[in-house]
Amino acid sequence: MIYLLGAIVVALVLAFIFTRKSKDEGDEQPLVVDDCCGAHEVCEADSLLSSSDKVEYYEDEELDDFKDKSSDSYSDDEIEQFREVLFTLKEREVASWLKSLQIRQIDPPEIIREEALMIVAERRGV
Repeated sequence: MIYLLGAIVVALVLAFIFTRKSKDEGDEQPLVVDDCCGAHEVCEADSLLSSSDKVEYYEDEELDDFKDKSSDSYSDDEIEQFREVLFTLKEREVASWLKSLQIRQIDPPEIIREEALMIVAERRGV
């Protein structure tokens, strides 16, 4: 029950992130580091908030073809393309991959987003 509640909260946060449009380009973003130094209560490397516009690829360049596509309009074959990338990632890379998709304006299929959020939640111990 707690895992489900945590996954729902993470899903809502991610949905907000994917649907949020920047109102003011001058807004300061929190600093997010790539590696966790252990000095934070929650590792910033696992943050789903994007603090930079730097695109990072995870051998998933082919997913750029899905830029601006709605998350509920993917075919089964297209969903499998995302799933193949997701399952080749290390657990610590999943949050960064989601951030990369966000920066690239790629809205992943709903099922893939849920699977990725479950991995992130498990990694965080939620």
